[in-house]
Amino acid sequence: MTMYSRRSFLEASALVGASSTLFPGVLYAQTVGSEEITVQDVKAAEKISGITFTPDERLMMLRNLERNRTNLIALHEMKLPNSVIPSVLFDPQIGGVKAAELKQKEQIDWQPSSVNRPTSNEDLAFMTVPELSSLLKNRKVTSLELTKLYLTRLKKYDSVLHLVVTLTEERALRQAAAADAELDAGNWRGPLHGIPWGAKDLLAVKGYPTTWGAMPYKEQSFDYDAEVVRRLDAAGAVLVAKLTLGALAMGDVWFGEKTRNPWNPDQGSSGSSAGPGSAVSAGLVGFAIGSETLGSIVSPSTRNGVTGLRPTFGRVSRAGAMTLSWTMDKLGPMCRSAECCALVFHAIHGADHGDPTTLTTGFSWPSNKAPKDLRVGYLAEVFNTNYDNRRADEATLEELRKAGIELRKVALPDMETGPIMFMLSVEAAAAFEDLTLSGRVNELVSQGAGAWPNSFRSHRFVPAVDYVNASRARTLLMQKMAELFKDLDVIVMPTFRGNGLGITNLTGHPSITIPNAFRPLEDAPDSARRQPDSITIIGQLYQDEAVISLASLIQNKTNHHRRRPPIA
Repeated sequence: MTMYSRRSFLEASALVGASSTLFPGVLYAQTVGSEEITVQDVKAAEKISGITFTPDERLMMLRNLERNRTNLIALHEMKLPNSVIPSVLFDPQIGGVKAAELKQKEQIDWQPSSVNRPTSNEDLAFMTVPELSSLLKNRKVTSLELTKLYLTRLKKYDSVLHLVVTLTEERALRQAAAADAELDAGNWRGPLHGIPWGAKDLLAVKGYPTTWGAMPYKEQSFDYDAEVVRRLDAAGAVLVAKLTLGALAMGDVWFGEKTRNPWNPDQGSSGSSAGPGSAVSAGLVGFAIGSETLGSIVSPSTRNGVTGLRPTFGRVSRAGAMTLSWTMDKLGPMCRSAECCALVFHAIHGADHGDPTTLTTGFSWPSNKAPKDLRVGYLAEVFNTNYDNRRADEATLEELRKAGIELRKVALPDMETGPIMFMLSVEAAAAFEDLTLSGRVNELVSQGAGAWPNSFRSHRFVPAVDYVNASRARTLLMQKMAELFKDLDVIVMPTFRGNGLGITNLTGHPSITIPNAFRPLEDAPDSARRQPDSITIIGQLYQDEAVISLASLIQNKTNHHRRRPPIA
């Protein structure tokens, strides 16, 4: 019988939850210090596994379990970096919608309209991407002026909002000067040329730290740029800052502080795209790139009163971005308006060999289909429940009706997502295995029952068989969503009600979240501070332009996206 050290057993116990086809890691954890696995060990492990075997079956397993233990120890010694992807890829098309059959065109038929330069820098800082693009192309403002303005504002308000991890000042000034030289020569790269932006600090940028918001990675850096950064460089955009995220993409608490909401700095900005949401809201960048696995664009967009696009899974490359969940992570723009999101999305979407889940399917802006021609559903029963933002949501629905849009009553699939959702946490535990086993997970600021350290440990106890079966149940959910969208282009829903957030993150459908309310604070009704709220539009797979188009129609009829926070 092979002998094992206590350390080897501990290491194997942490691995088996994602690798064994029979039991969670408790089986191996309880054999630490033993020379062999016994039938008593197997029987005890059954309790957590939720299965029961006969005495003869337990005895028969022992040889296989010993073999598994040897393989798990060897697997752990491989030290897999976060950037290594699994050999099995998630594809939202499994549900029945094929991107190639949509025959979408790739077309950007957009030119900046004439805009006057505002008299104040404050007004300039809050202009939308289309407006800034017009000023830049017509040389009414220079990229260097904008860049210095946003750098000054980032430095000024960071002490209040705690949203900057690293200023990329040297890089930004160099990019801005190059952008101005090209623009002066009449060489216009497109709508983002010369516009300063901020990156959630899970995107690699060569020459600067990429901290993932977590103390163990505070000094981490990479010698390459994330693909999204490269594409925005190619579009002429100017990176001014790496912005905060909750540690390892959870919440708004990072190693430097809690990032704040400019509308009420006593409150966090939500997460995990905490810095991008706060920076766009406060007029500190022209736009930002955030990421979402389960609400990390939607939630801070709501909290900070900005517009956030979560693209269809696989439309934007994640190469060079921190991995939390290989089957759920998505990158997308956070901006002041839906049209801003369209212009940024156009620059960053498309297939990339560095991310094999990506594909290229056409995107047109303006959309080839007018908003009034969209087949629009809404979650009627959910809107009719009692919740804080109901009045504002009803007003938004009324704006759509006044625009001549017929709203069809629909309901999302009645399928429980909890038994599927643990896939996220299992993948996260695998992605940060070394952090857990090394004990450095204890360096994270948040250490409560709902924080990553506890989640990483507990989700190692999920058997691989159950993970695979959760994935199969996910296929059923995808099929149900494909059936729902056969007669629809988009669905309007309350942002955090009706389980739409969980369902669509599992199925890969796109969404856009737009502000539609700024309520007075209950404990300070006379204050200038507000509590922003939002409404969300979800769309058919690969129909990102449809959700943006409907959101843009709403924003053309309202002014919520033009509101500015008091910040202080």
